Amino acid sequence: MARIGIIGSAGRMGQALVEAVAAAGETHAGGVDKGDDVAALAKASDVLVDFSSPHALEANLDAAMAAGAGLVIGTTGLEERHHWLIDSAAEHIPVLQTGNTSLGVTLLAHLVREAAARLGEDWDIEISETHHRMKVDAPSGTALLLGQAAAEGRQVDLAGVSARGRDGITGARRAGDIGFAALRGGSVAGDHTVLFLGDDERLSLSHLAENRRIFAKGAIRAAQWLLGRPAGRYTMPQVLNL
Repeated sequence: MARIGIIGSAGRMGQALVEAVAAAGETHAGGVDKGDDVAALAKASDVLVDFSSPHALEANLDAAMAAGAGLVIGTTGLEERHHWLIDSAAEHIPVLQTGNTSLGVTLLAHLVREAAARLGEDWDIEISETHHRMKVDAPSGTALLLGQAAAEGRQVDLAGVSARGRDGITGARRAGDIGFAALRGGSVAGDHTVLFLGDDERLSLSHLAENRRIFAKGAIRAAQWLLGRPAGRYTMPQVLNL
């Protein structure tokens, strides 16, 4: 049985992760939140699952490296500096970082990449996402993950074609852009749609999250997969052998 520690255990996601550990037949090594001793938890764990905050990531990576524990990172809102830290840590321990741990979203990103690669640039790509009113970052990590998949399918840099926050007189849509729209309200766990809009036809690929349990289930599946892997940076598609 794998010993799985939860970073960010007090919130709704943390509670869902604890339940998912038990459902998977693994051992819950404990949980920590802001101000708790993450180093002690790392020493008691084979794999850590982190759904805390970007501000805590560096300390969490340091604790995992010191203990030789694997780390699954589901925290969103990461910046370039955070990815550099993850790359550095992955030289010493196995790390899996993703904007969404849902197995369905992982497959959706694969389908988006395939569609973008096969449809021409005369097909416009727009990504819409809806989340609960308490979400603090936009676009969501999942929307960015899907945008990255579309960009990879077209073999372009997402930063150069990303279109966000349209307002006022913006002019005609720039060819090749990947657009993002964020909606907030209610208690929505997470809805994402990728639209491919061509002349006289549209293709829509969607994923609707009905409960946070799907993210917890996928995160624990990733933790189980990561157990015993050599040092390196891994992704959710590898978990599904995509």
